Amino acid sequence: MRRVKIRGSRKNKNYIIEWTPKFAYAIGLLTTDGNLSKDGRHIEFTSKDIQLVKTFKRCINLLGVKIGMKTSGFTDKKYSHIQFSNVKLYKWLIEIGLMPNKSKIIRELKIPSKYFFDFLRGHFDGDGCCYSYWDKRWKSSFMFYLVFNSANKIHIDWLKKRIKKLIDINGHISQCGRGDMWQLKYAKNESNKIIPKMYYEKYLPCLERKHEKLRSILKTDKTKLLRKIKRDGRVL
Repeated sequence: MRRVKIRGSRKNKNYIIEWTPKFAYAIGLLTTDGNLSKDGRHIEFTSKDIQLVKTFKRCINLLGVKIGMKTSGFTDKKYSHIQFSNVKLYKWLIEIGLMPNKSKIIRELKIPSKYFFDFLRGHFDGDGCCYSYWDKRWKSSFMFYLVFNSANKIHIDWLKKRIKKLIDINGHISQCGRGDMWQLKYAKNESNKIIPKMYYEKYLPCLERKHEKLRSILKTDKTKLLRKIKRDGRVL
């Protein structure tokens, strides 16, 4: 297996590429919020969360590469942005399934099973979400969902199949918005199987605000469960 070690200097060609948890997480971020330029060498990552750009920079080990700001052509808002040149990494990313202007044409990626959930955590941080609510149809019924998004149905189908193969859960795919986005959604019971796989130890690279939201949701669900057990007179 080829190893990868990326340094910040654009002139430095003495690096290796290696699958690690941090590197797999960064690939998940690139898959959602990254871009490969058509020039065959430049790689960029953009996010509204500067913390996420800083985390990406650390995971790829981009020493000396500065974080700048980029204006969106759709909203005129400014986003944190990093760009660097690395021909060998660019070619390697092409080999595993990434490409320029990937949003609507990205398909399956070559991600080792060992690092898939690190990749998935990056995918979630880049373009996923979670939400919860109290269902009024049933008393004290607390619901929550984990969601992964993609503009390409083939990619979201692949994501669903990989997760199914690794932890045997199904999820549900649907179109949303104006029909230009696909969602892979997991309800509470299945989310409870994915979350420990994505956050399997402390201090993993992640988007802190999303991780905190997940922790808050899980805490609420646990509190609700404990109250139900106490009310029903059951013992854990």
